[in-house]
Amino acid sequence: MITAHRALKAAGKYVSRGILAAKAALGVRAGRHCTACGRDVVGFFRYGDCADWGCPACQASPRERLVNYLIDGAILTLPAEDGAILHMAPGEASLVTRFRTAVCDYVPADLDPSRYAVAGMHRIDLMDIDERGRFDLFYASHVMEHVPDDAHVLREIFAALNPGGEAWLIVPLWDKPTEDGRPGMSAREREKRFGQWDHVRQYGPDFADRIRAAGFDVEVLRASDQPASEVIRLGLGEMVFRARKPLARG
Repeated sequence: MITAHRALKAAGKYVSRGILAAKAALGVRAGRHCTACGRDVVGFFRYGDCADWGCPACQASPRERLVNYLIDGAILTLPAEDGAILHMAPGEASLVTRFRTAVCDYVPADLDPSRYAVAGMHRIDLMDIDERGRFDLFYASHVMEHVPDDAHVLREIFAALNPGGEAWLIVPLWDKPTEDGRPGMSAREREKRFGQWDHVRQYGPDFADRIRAAGFDVEVLRASDQPASEVIRLGLGEMVFRARKPLARG
């Protein structure tokens, strides 16, 4: 659904990309770096309110660059080669490559697989994952704000993970408590309240409490907690909710 709000964001993006291309053509020093594609760039293009959003070389977002940065720094650890990863809504090309090459059992999936040009796509409904104890890592970026019942989905993720497995979850955030949409809320009202017409809630920092309620241990890895010089140089943004399924006792 194309709205005026999304159209304005897209227009700003293309103007910003044009400015960056002109700077590169004029020989401006490439003083920024993208952790997703490994290239030095003159800057990142604007998208909406974020002035340093996209990499002009690979389109990677601040959150995609953050995840790559955390993996590179061994703050986040990928499963062993014989492990399994479920990657929902696999729109981040660098992470598709990284996850696929890390393990022998990589499952890229979505409720509508046709939306993604990724080899081996599966159709998975998070309301009914239908897997128990298969995966060592579950990754979903900007997915949970779309699901109808997030408490149920978090329990499904918990059940799909092996003991000691992790879920890396990224969601749009505001600094207020989480607000769930009302039944029957119109697309226009959801865009006004939650920033996008197909979002059914807006998360706050208390998202961590919802994750804990499903049985996980939770650690929050914020871009803002990383060295300030690296946040600026790499254009890092958002935060990862690292949810760990406890090891079986006894």
